[in-house]
Amino acid sequence: MLKNMIKLAADETGLDVAGARTAIGIVLNTAERQGSPLAETVFRKMPGARTLSATTGAETDAATGVIARLIEQTPGGRRHVGEGMFTSLHKAGLGHAQIAKLLPSISAYMKTQYGMDAFGHLGDLVVTDMMPSLDKTAVAA
Repeated sequence: MLKNMIKLAADETGLDVAGARTAIGIVLNTAERQGSPLAETVFRKMPGARTLSATTGAETDAATGVIARLIEQTPGGRRHVGEGMFTSLHKAGLGHAQIAKLLPSISAYMKTQYGMDAFGHLGDLVVTDMMPSLDKTAVAA
């Protein structure tokens, strides 16, 4: 199943299979580091997803310590990890257009294969609660 998602991502983005695997690993590792409940659901449903996340995290020197992981789940930590995901994807060779195609392909695959439509787009999986709610009274005119 993971292989099928990687193949779909490769087809959608124009990446080779190894590049798509790395990119998906980066996204999964980001979601895991932020403590996303949807990430845990993905890991339960898709064999190999947690292993890919961990392997990619080790390859990209992602934080692994308990305290570091707790810090990454704070609002500032989530923002840092979310921004870092895009930096890592760029370092892996993806351009903006490929990233724009990668994220919806993962969401679409999870919806088609597992009925996971709890997120409107992958941003809900990766960076839940990253942006504070907007206080409309504080907006400058």
